[in-house]
Amino acid sequence: MLSFSIATRFLRKSPMQSILIAAGIAIGIGVQVFLGSLITSLQTSLVDQTIGHSPQVIVQSATDGQAVTVTPALKQAFASQSQVTTAVPTRVFSAIYRKGKVSAPLQFTGGDLAQLDTIYDISGRMSAGTARLGSGDVLVGKDFAAKNGLKPGGTLPLVLPSGKAASLTIAGVFDFGSAAANSATAFVDGSYAAGVLGYGGDQYSAVDAQVSNVFDSKTVAAQLAADPAVKGLRVTEWQAQNNDLLSALKSQSSSSYMIQFFVLIAVALGIASTLAISAVQKTRQIGILKAMGMKDRQTGRIFLWQAVILGVSGAAVGVVLGLSLIAAFTFAGRNSAALFPIHPQVAFIVVSFVVGVLVAMLSSLIPSRRTTKLDPIEVIQGG
Repeated sequence: MLSFSIATRFLRKSPMQSILIAAGIAIGIGVQVFLGSLITSLQTSLVDQTIGHSPQVIVQSATDGQAVTVTPALKQAFASQSQVTTAVPTRVFSAIYRKGKVSAPLQFTGGDLAQLDTIYDISGRMSAGTARLGSGDVLVGKDFAAKNGLKPGGTLPLVLPSGKAASLTIAGVFDFGSAAANSATAFVDGSYAAGVLGYGGDQYSAVDAQVSNVFDSKTVAAQLAADPAVKGLRVTEWQAQNNDLLSALKSQSSSSYMIQFFVLIAVALGIASTLAISAVQKTRQIGILKAMGMKDRQTGRIFLWQAVILGVSGAAVGVVLGLSLIAAFTFAGRNSAALFPIHPQVAFIVVSFVVGVLVAMLSSLIPSRRTTKLDPIEVIQGG
């Protein structure tokens, strides 16, 4: 193809100029790939740390303190929701830890350990002792244990809601990475919690659930609320309870899009200005080619092909650069609690590559239009 051949020759004639344009595209796309992956991974990390190991949809009685009877129909209501990954009936009560003059409130969640693990991952977050919820066992948080000098194998003296005194054996200490959870939360066997609350075998405080996509919790909650088996119960979901977190996540996304937009604008202006200068520099050659019979459309395609070549090569190098930055960031933060791993998003990288090429092609419109308006007679006569 004649236009393609001439375009490659023009690029080879000005190697430094071509390299600078490709480098500009590469840096722009590299920043976009890195920044987009960084923001996405940061959001994932924040969501995982805040609500990743907690209930995202909760079904409980409309009256506070009243038990929910978990019927086969209610179980089926959860099972019918494809987005629900786990649904765990729990029994919750509050008690006072009291030893001598020291007292502190604790909120106890009772249930089967294997089921609780599907939401809280207690077994995978133990810092001492054993993940066990047998009869009379309790698991307490790291901060609570440290503050009160408690260790696995020791006893936990309590004052129950009824006013009776009780004592549990500390099986282990967990670390949820949250001071609030580590200092005021404890887990016990479901049967023990039922005895404290006076519940029957099918009565629970709530049914806690998680969904495959945390941002679909509103839809899942609405569908559950419309199910006849859930009639008369209260359905809540995490987004309604975490408006500040949602606002922060939306602000992060908006800032990311704005930065990426301006990066692409800068890349586009750089390519357009450089190709425009190239068109001025090649005015005489273009005039001669048109005088020899090359059509306006063909001369315009010369700069389009230049943009495609520079866009593809620059975007490809940019993707490699972005992945290298991601790898370096992840490597640097492998042993740091302050940093988090960045997970490249294949779809986002492909879109970034395509956008980079399209921006380069659009940037060729200015020099292309300039060359189509050239009068070869005037160019040749003007020397």
